[in-house]
Amino acid sequence: MTDTPLNGKPPNSINMAKKKSPIDPLESAHYGLHGTIVTMAGPNEITKGTIYVNAARIEAIIPDGKPVPDTLANYPVYKTKGTIFPGFIELHNHLSYNCLPMWEVPKRYENRSQWSGIDPYKQRISYPMNLLGKTKGYVEAIVRYVECKCLAGGVTTSQGIMLFSNAGIKKYYRGIVRNVEESGDINLPDVDAHIPDITARDAEKFSRQLQKSTCLLLHLSEGTNASARRHFENLKFSETDWAIGPSLAGIHCVALQAQDFAIMKQKGASMVWSPFSNLLLYGQTADIKSAKESGITIALGSDWSPSGSKNLLGELKVAKLYSDANGKLFNDYELIAMATKNAARIIKWDKELGTLEKGKRADLVVIKGQGNDPYKTILNASEKSIALVVINGTPRFGDATLMRKFGSSGTEPKTISKKPKLFNLKQITQDPVVGELTLSQATRRMKDGLLNIRKLATRSLPLRGMLDKQGNRFLVPLKARPEANAEPEWVLVLDHNEDEGEAVRPHFDPMAKYGLPFKKQAPMEITPEVLVPIQLDALTVAGDPTFFKRVAAQMNLPDYIKTGLKKMYGDL
Repeated sequence: MTDTPLNGKPPNSINMAKKKSPIDPLESAHYGLHGTIVTMAGPNEITKGTIYVNAARIEAIIPDGKPVPDTLANYPVYKTKGTIFPGFIELHNHLSYNCLPMWEVPKRYENRSQWSGIDPYKQRISYPMNLLGKTKGYVEAIVRYVECKCLAGGVTTSQGIMLFSNAGIKKYYRGIVRNVEESGDINLPDVDAHIPDITARDAEKFSRQLQKSTCLLLHLSEGTNASARRHFENLKFSETDWAIGPSLAGIHCVALQAQDFAIMKQKGASMVWSPFSNLLLYGQTADIKSAKESGITIALGSDWSPSGSKNLLGELKVAKLYSDANGKLFNDYELIAMATKNAARIIKWDKELGTLEKGKRADLVVIKGQGNDPYKTILNASEKSIALVVINGTPRFGDATLMRKFGSSGTEPKTISKKPKLFNLKQITQDPVVGELTLSQATRRMKDGLLNIRKLATRSLPLRGMLDKQGNRFLVPLKARPEANAEPEWVLVLDHNEDEGEAVRPHFDPMAKYGLPFKKQAPMEITPEVLVPIQLDALTVAGDPTFFKRVAAQMNLPDYIKTGLKKMYGDL
């Protein structure tokens, strides 16, 4: 019996006819994975058996001892010796920044406007990213690195990475991990995201946009003071009408009170919780007890590595620690549902993803071990224990021994905490921005760029504003103006740098998502003197000897997070 190839077949005619194809063709070779299967359809939906995959979908789930249909008899079955979960779906992450290490927050803040423009933040975060994200050769390295960081943490879906070219074109990077803003799939509706806090005068307009959207992710009341809560109050535009509806998913919601969550539930809204980032910056997180009591659907997001978890696996651990320290607000099934089932429901992808069921997409994560409590198995695992990550039926990351069973052509080795792993980054529909760049090449390039950031700033061309044919301003190196028929040069749109360069979180404009005119600010000036050498953030906690030291140094984190988080990475 021959090994199953890692890469799927060429796209079928239906996909080729679509304007944008899915991240991978809706086909894959057939195989079975044996282990403890946690479907997440309900808290007790756990069985030992085999999950069969074909054409990017789950063909069947057959418990041990049950007869295998003749149609599945020729499927090669691989014993994972692990626990199989749905792939993690992350609804909040500023991915481009995930090459940066955790920032040592200098004080406790009350809202994001108090830290986003201060000198230490600019020196460690916004200045380096603005330079690297707009320097030729580094854009693709950043994208490759942060996407692999997702895979290594079991994430199969996250938010997209926006790119902007010197030809005035905006697009999402289409990589291996699904992005919610542009799935390229008619069965996975696109999500509107990165919309700023709403001013009172824009609430009615925002309400109309909500009615047109299947899901809109809104940074809502990030902070602890009255100013932060006012952004929620701004959503009310008449005595009885709110710019809140079933398509609204509020990110953070730290300043919201019990009555606010009740209104969100009444209007059918949901929320995305990022406890680690909230605690790190503000010393508190959302009133999650009131959120749960209101009955709204809650998902998780790790935010970004400068103030958050490296990946969603880490965010689950922080959510668990916070829950237990505050009266055991959630059981373990409810927590993992935030990263799977709940997230799929919020973005209206639950007919295709979020649970393991026949006919659904084969997005899977396999955790080493088959203990009596599979939920504890995943909550106490590190990235070292992630045995396999599958997207659309294609194995993308995992233990070298298991990955090789699918064929090793095109794979790239990586050792995580002395455990041999393989990445499969080959893709028929790969985005030319990143092309054939390997993780190793991207890592070397990013390490060099961050450590020698001053030298890079000295030799880089200055940036200035140019106008496209429609009069929209964009950033481009002075000597890189596009010539006729030349390939466009791409830069990263940095969604946390709205106070400098191109404003990417303008006041609400329903046409901004289509790349039409919206507010911009003058490009920032970067001089080498303001920059300091920076260490590239490690791909995983398991491979980062500095991570827990950085956690311990954070002044706003509760002690139970500092001590408990290390214990939850039990297999290091």
